[in-house]
Amino acid sequence: MKVIIWVAEGTWEAAVDAARDLAPADADLTLLHVTGDEIAAAAHQAFAGLLGRGRRDRDPGARLEALSQAAAADLLEAATARLGRPATRQARHGRIEREVLRAAEDADLLICARDGARDRLGPRSLAPPTRFVVDHAPCRVLLVWPEPAPGLDSLPPPPG
Repeated sequence: MKVIIWVAEGTWEAAVDAARDLAPADADLTLLHVTGDEIAAAAHQAFAGLLGRGRRDRDPGARLEALSQAAAADLLEAATARLGRPATRQARHGRIEREVLRAAEDADLLICARDGARDRLGPRSLAPPTRFVVDHAPCRVLLVWPEPAPGLDSLPPPPG
């Protein structure tokens, strides 16, 4: 069984804990982190458009990319330690939701955590990239709460 564990800032512990507790002992585990390119791209463009006339060595986008790679490596290291069993580490960058789906293309299970509103049940408990992944995943998805789920009293009243 091939299991992808989506390691995302703010919720990774819950996804790793679910994999540790629920994935079969013989599962092929992959810890996946995806860094979005939007912030570094904006920094590259702003520098090139406003400040970068001939000074590529001062491009803040390159520094942001390096910081993102270092943060991803640190997060994957912490996730490996928390998992407590062998796992492949995979760091990707690009459109987050698309890269997660590509990584899960031949997986049997994708484990991820809710990353939106945590004070009530409902669709807003998923951020847009996670909603996209859940809606389009090419495999089974285990979606976990990063902390205890809100009670049923958090549901909106019925219509009418």
